Amino acid sequence: MNRDRPHAYLVDASLYVFRAWHSIPPDFTDVDGHPVNAVHGFTRFLLDLLERAKPSHAAICFDESLTSSFRNAIYPEYKANRELPPDELVRQFAYCREVAAALGMTVLTDTEFEADDLIGSAVHALDTHDCGAIIVSADKDFGQLVGDSVEQWDFSRDQRWNAQGIKQRLGVHPHQVADFLALMGDAIDNIPGIPGIGAKTAAVLLAHFETLDALLERREEVAFLRMRGAAGIARKLHEHADMARLSRRLTGIAVDAPVPRGLTDYARRAPDEAAIGTLFDRLKLGPMTRSRVRSLAS
Repeated sequence: MNRDRPHAYLVDASLYVFRAWHSIPPDFTDVDGHPVNAVHGFTRFLLDLLERAKPSHAAICFDESLTSSFRNAIYPEYKANRELPPDELVRQFAYCREVAAALGMTVLTDTEFEADDLIGSAVHALDTHDCGAIIVSADKDFGQLVGDSVEQWDFSRDQRWNAQGIKQRLGVHPHQVADFLALMGDAIDNIPGIPGIGAKTAAVLLAHFETLDALLERREEVAFLRMRGAAGIARKLHEHADMARLSRRLTGIAVDAPVPRGLTDYARRAPDEAAIGTLFDRLKLGPMTRSRVRSLAS
């Protein structure tokens, strides 16, 4: 990535909220006695990010579409294996959005598009302004967005990678990641894929055929490839071709979500001291956290 051009940090917020929810005991409560452990952890994460990266532009992207994503219309079973978050966590997500906004960052959320789509659409919007992006997430799905002006940063492990890093991690190029995921399927998101095809096989097939469409069009050739179980793989491709195409519609990140299109829309603002004071009082966040916010403001 060219460090001379501006770049924005696009945060997959829900990942870090869930991590805080699972790792911090529910001993922290707001003034009404409701748990705010995830909020406390997420606030610390945001402050760590601001202190380390000092972003001039940033957007914090939340998932609000667990049952209402456009993917549910394509495949009603999409993410149907996931439990809905409890009321305590829903309440904390609302607090997390408030904290991010009060700290001066753009908050993106939508009931039809997931955080991945909001980030993908923001990447495309920023690119029109010659602004690069750093996607803050460990999710492999974002590999399809990585390129010359886009990097991914696993903040918790402090590992960054570019397009070459995607090839090293997944065995495919960024433009192949959505096809790769469609072939494998994804048990977490309940994406079916093709039974019996794992990461290594998917990578080998895409190295030979380049795209999922080409693979399915020429699937009769698979039986003659020098790979273990080639005949069985060819048979599975014949039997499950339609499911692979359906899966591909689910794994691709949308780039047409309703996100801000101007570069200034992503500019980081000064923390809203009045909002922070009121909000932090409700959350019972202590003097050390408030001191960190004051340091950022100065």
